[in-house]
Amino acid sequence: MIQFTPESYDALVDHAERGVPEEICGLLEGTREGGTAQVTAIHPIENVATHRETRYTLDPETQLAVMEAIEGKGTDVVGFYHSHPAGPAQPSATDEAQATWAGYSYVIVSLSGRPFVGSWEWTGEKFEQELVSVGRD
Repeated sequence: MIQFTPESYDALVDHAERGVPEEICGLLEGTREGGTAQVTAIHPIENVATHRETRYTLDPETQLAVMEAIEGKGTDVVGFYHSHPAGPAQPSATDEAQATWAGYSYVIVSLSGRPFVGSWEWTGEKFEQELVSVGRD
């Protein structure tokens, strides 16, 4: 399960909507306790992919700097996010082929119709869908 604070959820959807027609991407900061990732902040990172309307690549230098800053604060990187401006509301074959961080959440904001936020944990072999919630414990 992945749980967003209301502020982090709103920031995520806002970032995706502002990025249209391109895919946006970034890191998720928070904690992981048991099987639940608690997202307390999002960190937008520039999409440096060649075809940003249908692909995303996090800027590697910025990604590393943000990861170090998160860990320096004593929190964790709990996952990654990107958008699908025209759908689908699930990982694409490209998303699956490029996933590398086993045990992390991969959040997708689909903007095909009403915004939909879904999350999948990468097992190292496949994506397993996670329950998404918004709120506080």
